[in-house]
Amino acid sequence: MKKILSVACLLSVAYASAAINVEKIDPPHWWTGMYDRTLQLQVYGQGIRDSRFSLDYPGVSVDSVVRLDGSPNWQHIYLTISPEARPGEMTLKWNEGEQTISRKYELRPRRTRQGAQGFSSADVLYLVMPDRFADGNPGNNVIASMRHPKSVNRNDPNQRHGGDFEGIRQHIGYLDSLGITAVWFNPVLENDMPGGSYHGYATTDYYAVDPRFGTNGEYASLVDTLHSHGIKTVMDMIFNHCGSAHPWMADRPSSDWFNFPDGFVQTNYRLSTITDPYVSDRDKKLTLDGWFVELMPDLNQHNPHLWKYLIQNSIWWIEETGIDGIRQDTYAYIEPEIMAEWVDAVMAEYPDFNIVGECWYGDPAGVAYWQKGSPLAAAMGNDTHLPTVMDFPLMLKVRDMAPFRAQTDAWNGMATIYDHLALDYIYPEPKRVLRFLDNHDTERFIQTMPDSLSQWKQGIAVLLTVPGIPQLYYGTELLMSGTREGGDGNIRKDIPGGFPGDAHSEFLSSGRSPMQNEAYDFISKINQWRKGSKAVADGSMKHYFPDNGLYVFERRTPEELVVVVMNGTDSDVTADMTRYSETASEGQTFTDILTGDELELIPAGGMRTFAPREIRILESVAK
Repeated sequence: MKKILSVACLLSVAYASAAINVEKIDPPHWWTGMYDRTLQLQVYGQGIRDSRFSLDYPGVSVDSVVRLDGSPNWQHIYLTISPEARPGEMTLKWNEGEQTISRKYELRPRRTRQGAQGFSSADVLYLVMPDRFADGNPGNNVIASMRHPKSVNRNDPNQRHGGDFEGIRQHIGYLDSLGITAVWFNPVLENDMPGGSYHGYATTDYYAVDPRFGTNGEYASLVDTLHSHGIKTVMDMIFNHCGSAHPWMADRPSSDWFNFPDGFVQTNYRLSTITDPYVSDRDKKLTLDGWFVELMPDLNQHNPHLWKYLIQNSIWWIEETGIDGIRQDTYAYIEPEIMAEWVDAVMAEYPDFNIVGECWYGDPAGVAYWQKGSPLAAAMGNDTHLPTVMDFPLMLKVRDMAPFRAQTDAWNGMATIYDHLALDYIYPEPKRVLRFLDNHDTERFIQTMPDSLSQWKQGIAVLLTVPGIPQLYYGTELLMSGTREGGDGNIRKDIPGGFPGDAHSEFLSSGRSPMQNEAYDFISKINQWRKGSKAVADGSMKHYFPDNGLYVFERRTPEELVVVVMNGTDSDVTADMTRYSETASEGQTFTDILTGDELELIPAGGMRTFAPREIRILESVAK
């Protein structure tokens, strides 16, 4: 608190004759028994800044009242909640001259629930854009009080389509059948923007879900229902920026609440400046402080009151809903030491939690810098403490295996994957790297419907069997395709059958094409098997350089051995399998989890022929 007070602008109390009021208090309630005993209340109301504040509640004391140099309509109150404080209703009071107003504020008992489990390499994470998944309640498609009260327009890929929490709830069985164990939702908080902001990345209220998705209670209920099906929830958060229609923008709490407060200055999108030993101050400032777009003003995390607000907000959502993880958007656009404070605060409250940060680099060194314990960061005097990072380089390289990409030679795709995974030494914890083929910001893994799934299946097989946390983008199992040409909406299409009036439903096998069912069944089979495979979830890795396009690797625990074999060419490959005697002995029998076949990896005589694009996922029979 001394740090906060030292940088705060504490203005002398100047009482005015105008009436005061309190319109909003963030957070709307809190809990006893939290690790961090300090609670910040951000209070909004006409002329509230300079009023006197008081409360009288056993075990709770007022640490400070901070009055910043911005709008007179904000007040920041810091309370200390001692371990002796009991749940109940506090009365908060403000006095201005002869006027006194009061508000009730609830302290709830901290809950022990199934949430905050974290997610790991034992999970398969499924990314869903709620607006595009399914519309289970058309009655919430239009909210008259919001700035974008227009009807949904599914003919426009860049407008709202009407998906919501109820639509997701109605299709949990679909996720369960697919073998999904964790769901990452693109942001669900209110985006009361004139353009609708269907994607969710322009927050206008950090304590309310967007009413076009549902209510806070419906969101918490959805998390609970997913938990009952053994599916975890990862919440997408954005601390780098908010939406331009956020009340902070029109009525700023302080003069330094935003970076470049005088107006829009765009970021240079150059994350290399964070680690560049030769970087200019100007370039680095543009990276960290520039705005993504004019509709998303960049927040100033150096303001301690804003930063406390954001840290506390993430903890509130974990405690309120029982989410299991957070994906932090634009993680690397905030200084590493600042982000480390946030990670430490969350992990202190929830030691089993997990956080993945978006650090978009084209090379593994850039990504690895941001993972907890990185010697690369330590060499620069930093450690972000971030448990999980996103493997953007793999996303780019695995596209050599995509159906639309012609191979430059017989083994190029497999060799590319081998060389990429050979760099895993750069990560302090490779098993806590999020691997993916595509997401809401990238072109789809396939850009047009393929004639065959042979290459597609190999990309999926790599994703689901190499070390790390695999993430699937919704619709991948239905062979959704698309590029960013014409707008991001083209890579964020609706799932047919999730919306009223759809002619067919791809949530049902009867509504899918034979090739779509082949794709869905392939992913489902691996995912369902994967749930019981400790070797794939947490085993060691050994791989062999692709010989004539044949890529072989093992995942192993003391009790279990899994061997993956892929012919990355369009021709038969005959190989001397004794080359892989480090992994299996001659005659050792395995079961192929895809076909149920039993076979010897190294047959008598050592030679085996693999068909074009053949995939074998072999599990040792003896465990």
